[in-house]
Amino acid sequence: MIAIGSDHGGYKLKEEIKKYLDEKEIKYVDCGCISEERVDYPDIAKLVAEKVQNKECEEGILICRSGIGMSIAANKFKGIRCAKCDNEEEAKFSRMHNDSNVLALGADYISTSEAVCIVRAWIATEFEGGRHQERVKIIEEIEKENMK
Repeated sequence: MIAIGSDHGGYKLKEEIKKYLDEKEIKYVDCGCISEERVDYPDIAKLVAEKVQNKECEEGILICRSGIGMSIAANKFKGIRCAKCDNEEEAKFSRMHNDSNVLALGADYISTSEAVCIVRAWIATEFEGGRHQERVKIIEEIEKENMK
């Protein structure tokens, strides 16, 4: 299950990504927003991050105009490794090497077809573990020390 959410700037792209997920019969929960009416992106990032953090969903996808604000907000949650990706290669490596569990996209910088390719690659790629697991453990230790 994927938690997906956007602000008003990412709403149209979110709706297109949902069409792809529907075509592939990938289950998701839409955490908003529900129109192009202005909303605050941190509120949506919080909803998606909490669903992943609480294991209600395995993964999350966040979309705003740049993807940056969503990724910053999501990464404030313990256990969330949100990667802002602009292409398939970044999406693959964010999973293989960083075990990202939330993907952030910038609607103003990628086309719908590029976004679908990024989402497809991100979903299909698995974490490699090994030496990368050691690095993820270091990240988790940093979280323990700094996220009170």
